[in-house]
Amino acid sequence: MTVESEIRHFPFGGEPVRMEINPLYEQLRREEPLSRVRLPYGGDAWLVTRYEDIKFVLGDPRFSRAATVGREDIPRGAPQTARADSLLSMDPPEHSRLRKLVAKAFTSRRVEQLRPRAQQIVDERLDAIEQAGPPADLVTKLALPLPVTVICEMLGVPPAEYRFRDFSDVVLSTTSHTLEEIAAARIELEKYLAEVVAERRAAAARGESPENADDLMSALVAARDNDDRLSEQELVQLGVTILIAGHETTANQIANFTYLLLTHPDQWRQLRADPELVPAAVEELLRFVQLGAGASFPRMATEDLEIAGTVVRAGDAVFVQVGSANRDESVFHSPAELDLTRAHNPHVAFGHGVHHCLGAQLARIELQVALGSLLHRFPNLTLAVPADEVPWKTGMLVRGPKSLPVSW
Repeated sequence: MTVESEIRHFPFGGEPVRMEINPLYEQLRREEPLSRVRLPYGGDAWLVTRYEDIKFVLGDPRFSRAATVGREDIPRGAPQTARADSLLSMDPPEHSRLRKLVAKAFTSRRVEQLRPRAQQIVDERLDAIEQAGPPADLVTKLALPLPVTVICEMLGVPPAEYRFRDFSDVVLSTTSHTLEEIAAARIELEKYLAEVVAERRAAAARGESPENADDLMSALVAARDNDDRLSEQELVQLGVTILIAGHETTANQIANFTYLLLTHPDQWRQLRADPELVPAAVEELLRFVQLGAGASFPRMATEDLEIAGTVVRAGDAVFVQVGSANRDESVFHSPAELDLTRAHNPHVAFGHGVHHCLGAQLARIELQVALGSLLHRFPNLTLAVPADEVPWKTGMLVRGPKSLPVSW
């Protein structure tokens, strides 16, 4: 069947307020699980809000990302169009070919081996915080340095060089920067990674091995130069994607999780009393916190399909709202409640299907180590300012505090 539905401007209500989720999602799941929305760029699309429907869209190859590449008429939340050379915009088999080149660096076994290093980084950061004394900005002192250092060391990029940080924020902009500024920032990021690639090649020509000969950038350069398994542009773009995705979301979530727990002191006390709950708490916080400020990348239906009893025509753009899926009453008991002991928690915070987040296990380890260490070192941690005075990022694809002043 087909339906005529009200077209709502999306994201709903403009900028989100702190950790709040717009109550309209609950209404849509119940009354209009497939609804029409108007995006800031490119026109109208379908929005999917129920858990099972979202898994269907994410898992079915008939919803294509590649079909949206370079098209100004595709609805989207940000001014830039999808790029053909980005892993995030590819369909199999191209997506499978490139993902396979980096997947072995992110296996559960390989990533678990990074836990001691993550713990060392966190301990060093918390030592510095404690020595300097309160108040401390948890964003600049912990939430950002931890994932930046880890992903830089995995890639083989000097972690002391945080030049890419400002560029990364611009690239993830929706309304805070112009299209020209976003394009310029992307070019600078590409130049930065191209320099790293050139250094790798020069060192190899001199017969030198990098300090960490097993780093991911060296493996990608070898795959390009020795095996011809990816193009030069794909090599640079993979580096850019891993560098941004490898730190931006986790940095925001460390700050988001800490803010949420400190504004729910009973939950903080529960974790403090039972630190063994930290892994389950991280999963629940991943479910509960809506990281994306709007919706994910658009997908195009490549043939007529039915979602929630409604026909989606070939060529229609479809968005999914993962934050809504993680609050679906048909899947989660009392989904609006933050329950750190939740046993049944099949959240889709890391996505589903072929584009399931490659770094999911790495993010879990970093979040567990950061949260567990904060509880251990600063059991009486509190916000150093009233909750409504914590500044939040705006005009970006992801949300989180600009700074998080804490005391103890």
